[in-house]
Amino acid sequence: QVQLVESGGGLVQAGGSLRLSCVASGSISSINAMGWYRQAPGKQRELVAVITSGGSTNYPDAVKGRFTISRDNAKNTMYLQMNSLKPEDTAVYYCKGWGRSYDYWGQGTQVTVSS
Repeated sequence: QVQLVESGGGLVQAGGSLRLSCVASGSISSINAMGWYRQAPGKQRELVAVITSGGSTNYPDAVKGRFTISRDNAKNTMYLQMNSLKPEDTAVYYCKGWGRSYDYWGQGTQVTVSS
C-alpha cells in the first residue's frame, strides 16, 4: 500500500505562484511514474503534469511553461511549482502514483486563484 498526502494549496491572486507538495509513504518502491491531476467544479479530472521514475516530464498545453513538476526521491516527495496562475487554474489538485498493480491517489488540496 502507498499513501499520498498533498499540501500547499490555498488562495492566491492571478499572476501569483504556489508550490504543491505530495509526500509518499508505504511501499514506495512499487511506484513508477507520479503526477498531478486537477478537477474543477462540474468538470472532469484532468492531467496537469507527469514525471517518470527517470525524471522525464510532460505537461498539457494549458499549463506548459507555467507549471513545473519535480520529485525528490530522498524525501519521497513530489512537487508542483505553479507560476503565473490564472483563475481557470482553480481546482482541487490531486497527487497520483502509478504502481505495478494499483494506482494511488491523495485526498486533494484546493487551489483558488482570484481575478
